[in-house]
Formats: sequence, C-alpha cells, structure tokens
Amino acid sequence: MSESAAPASDRVIVALDVPSRRRALGLVDRLGSACTFYKVGLELYTAAGPSVVAALRARGKDVFLDLKLHDTPNTVARAVARGGELEARFLTVHALGGREMLAAAAEAADGPTVLLGVTVLTSLDGQALGAVLGRRVEDVGEEVGRLSAMVREVGLGGVVCSVGEARRVKGTLAPGWEVVTPGIRLPGSRAHDQRRVGTPDQAFRAGATRIVVGRPVTSALDPVVALAKMVAASEDGTGCPPLQSNAARSSPGSIPPRDR
Repeated sequence: MSESAAPASDRVIVALDVPSRRRALGLVDRLGSACTFYKVGLELYTAAGPSVVAALRARGKDVFLDLKLHDTPNTVARAVARGGELEARFLTVHALGGREMLAAAAEAADGPTVLLGVTVLTSLDGQALGAVLGRRVEDVGEEVGRLSAMVREVGLGGVVCSVGEARRVKGTLAPGWEVVTPGIRLPGSRAHDQRRVGTPDQAFRAGATRIVVGRPVTSALDPVVALAKMVAASEDGTGCPPLQSNAARSSPGSIPPRDR
C-alpha cells in the first residue's frame, strides 16, 4: 500500500442494513475503532431518519448515505442539499435518473459531501437489466461504462458498481474519483440476493477505492472477527486517493476509452 493510501479500515464500509437505530448503534459500538466508515441505506434511514446519521457523526464515524436518489431534477437537487447538511461523506444518486437529474444534483452539492452515481444494482444480471430497459443486454459492463461516463461528464465524484465492472469504470474516470463496490463476499460465502459479487482483493485489484460489506459482517456470529477477516483480505488491494470535492473531480476534456 502506498504512503498516500488510506488504511484498510477506511476502505471497508460496513452497511448498517438493520431495522432500527438501536440495533445499528449497538453494532457500531461493538465494532468500536475497528470500523470508521458506515453505510446508511434505505431501511435504516426510513426507520431512524437523519438522527442516525447525526449519531454516527457524533461517534466520529464517516457516513455513506446510500439513498439512490431518483426523482425529478428539482426534487433530487433539494434532497442533495439536505444531505450535505447532514455531513455525510458520500451520498448516492441513481444514474438511470438521467443527465438532467445528475447535473442538477451536482449543481446542488455544496461542501465536503461527495456525490456517487449508482450504475446498475448488483442484484441485476444481463437478463434482468434487459427486462428493465426493454432491450437485450449482452454485457452489463457496457451499460455500467456508459452510465459512468455520464456521471463523470456532469461532475459527480465517483460511481457505485460491482467488482466485475470496476476495471472498466476506472478507465472512464479521472484520477482521484471514487469507485465504490458493494456485493463483497469472502471466498465460499453465500451470495444471498446478489448476482454480481466479488472478494475484497478482487475489488481493489480491479481499481475499487472502497468496498461495502453488509451481511457477511452484520449477520456474523462475531461481527468483530468477520470484519477483521474482511480488512485482512483488503490489505493487498491498491490504496484509495485522498478525498476531493465534487468540483475538483469535474474536469473538461474527452472521456478516456473504456477498458475493454
């Protein structure tokens, strides 16, 4: 790992996919200093609201607010502004919302919160994505690459994609952008409802800057041990870049060719 790389504990984001604030904060307190970065998704945010983000920040934790905003441009812009007030480190918008929506989100972003464009959910394979788009999808990676290019063009700070597309996505983004990969499993682990999964070392070798780990840690008999295994498996990965603002990532010029 290079001198400028973040420690493994900062590159492994634990997903608090639990139904209550009490369970979420109980897990956070149990993991203690072993984890510095947590994802708050739709389930927990719906149950506990902004207060759980505030509670995590009060504990000195970074927050990945994964709401996958997908609505009219004006509505998403207002939501992005409110998300920034929560001091979340990352906030997601869905790239399938279109260029105008993404541009409105980028314009509304103010402060240190980095906007990430969600490309194709890891629960979708080519057949399922084709059913959504109404056309045949031969290669999910092509769709992810296309959406990632649009995310860069409008000035967001990075993308969320599966491990399998991370290398291709890396070829569409400028240095310093975030590539966050969910669907992380250790070898031999169950995939659950995920279709496109990978291991920590596969993710970082492909160019991911952060990985998101949920059930393999949160549902483990001993979450502390499970997280330690994930962090250890991440040690061989490449380091992530220093965090930058969304504006610092938006640079003019053509999109580099996709890594085919």
